Amino acid sequence: MKKLAYFLLIPLLLVQATMAQTSLSRDQRMKWWREARFGMFIHWGDYSVLGGMYKGQQVGRGAEWIMNRGKIPLAEYQQYAKQFNPVKYNAEEWVKMARDAGMKYIVITAKHHDGFAMFKTNASKFNIVDATPYGKDVLKPLAAACKKYGVRLGFYYSQAQDWNNPGGAAARKVASEGWANPDSAKIDAYTQEHSGHWDPAQTTQSMAEYIDKVAVPQVRELLTNYGDVAVLWWDTPTNMTDDYATKLQDLLPLQPAIITNDRLKRPNFPGDYKTPEQKIPTQSELDDRDWETCMTMNGTWGYKSYDHKWKSVETLVRNLIDIASKNGNYLLNIGPDGLGQFPQGSIDALKGIGQWMKVNGEAIYATNGSPLPALPWGRCTKKTNGSNTTLYLHVFNWPTDGKLQVPGLKNKISKATLLADGKSLSTTESADGTVISVPANAPDAIATVIKVETSGTL
Repeated sequence: MKKLAYFLLIPLLLVQATMAQTSLSRDQRMKWWREARFGMFIHWGDYSVLGGMYKGQQVGRGAEWIMNRGKIPLAEYQQYAKQFNPVKYNAEEWVKMARDAGMKYIVITAKHHDGFAMFKTNASKFNIVDATPYGKDVLKPLAAACKKYGVRLGFYYSQAQDWNNPGGAAARKVASEGWANPDSAKIDAYTQEHSGHWDPAQTTQSMAEYIDKVAVPQVRELLTNYGDVAVLWWDTPTNMTDDYATKLQDLLPLQPAIITNDRLKRPNFPGDYKTPEQKIPTQSELDDRDWETCMTMNGTWGYKSYDHKWKSVETLVRNLIDIASKNGNYLLNIGPDGLGQFPQGSIDALKGIGQWMKVNGEAIYATNGSPLPALPWGRCTKKTNGSNTTLYLHVFNWPTDGKLQVPGLKNKISKATLLADGKSLSTTESADGTVISVPANAPDAIATVIKVETSGTL
C-alpha cells in the first residue's frame, strides 16, 4: 500500500511543480536576462554554403537573404542543401567560446526566412536531417553543451517569412500591416497579389495553412524536444494577424520560464523586451521597457566569404559598456561557414572581449544603468546594495592631468579603487560632484574601470 501511495503521489507532485512554474511573474522570468547583459547570436543555415555568392556574383544585403535577393527558384535553392555538410561543427567549442567571451546566453537561428530548419522536424522535409548529407540535428548537441557549461539557450524562429514552405510570407512590409483588424482570408488574398513571391511553388497554399502545418508544429517541436529553452526570438511579422500570433503564443506554456522578444506581431504582442537592430539607442530614445541591441561583428548576419570588415575589440567592448549603462543587453552575432566553423575574425574578437570581461565582468553583470549625467570621458554602471550604491566608471578617454571629473556624484565615498588590481584612489569634492585622482597612464586602453563605493542611493 505504501508503494501504491508513493506512485499515486508522483503525478500530484508533478502537477504542483508545473503550476508553480506557470505562476512565474514576468520579473522572475526576466531576472537572469537582466543580469546577463551579454549574449551570442548565431546566424547559420544552408545559405552558409553560398557564402554570399550566387552564380559567381556577390549578392547584396545579409548573406542569409541570398535566396530572396537573388530571386533563386525554390527547386534550385533546395539543391544547395545537398552541399551543406558541416563536418567541422563542434557544439562544445562554440559554447566554450561564448562562455569565455563572457556571454551568458546563445540564440541560434532554428529556421530563418529561407525556410530551412536546423533541426529534425516532421513539418517539413527541408531540414538539416532530411535534406543534407550531414543528416544530423545540430540543435541537440548545442542544447547539451549549453546545459553542460551553464549557458542559456534560445531559438530564433522566422514565424511569418518562409520562402520554401508554401504559404509563408515573402515581403518585408505590405499595406496589410496598417490594417486595424484584418481577417485571415483578407490577408491571404492580399498576400497572393502583393507578396513578393518570385516562384509559383511558393504560393500553392495559403498563409493560414502554412501557420497551421509548418509554423505551429515546428515551434511546438522546438519547445518540446530540446530541454530548457530560455528565449524564443521571433523575426519579421510580415502579414501576421492576431489569430496567427495567438496560435504561436499559445505554445509558450510548454516552457513556463521562457521569454520572448517584440517581433511576433505588432502592436498587440509586445513580448518581454524590445530589439533595436544594428544600433544603440540614445538615452532620449529609451523608455522603461527592457531592450536588447542585436548587432553584427562585420556587415552581415549569415556567413559571407568576402566580408572582412570586422569591428575592433575596442568598438565591441565599448558597445557592450554603452548598452549596459542604459539598462540594455548586447546580442552579438556570429555567422559560421558551411563547414560549421566560426570565421577567424569572430574568434579573434571573442578572445579580445573575453580578456576584458575576465577582469571587468563585475562592472557589467547584474548592473543597472547610470544614475549620473552624460559623462564626456566614458560611461557608468551601478549596483545597489541596501542603502549603499557601487558605481563602475568606465573610462574611455583617460584624463591627461590625472584628475577624473565625475559630475553629479555628491554622495559620501567610502572607497574608490581600480577594478583591475584593487589599487586605492583618492577623491575630493568639487563644485558639481567629485574629482578622482588617477594614474598618469590608463591601465586599459579600451576602458579602465574605477569602482566607487558610496553611501546612499543616487
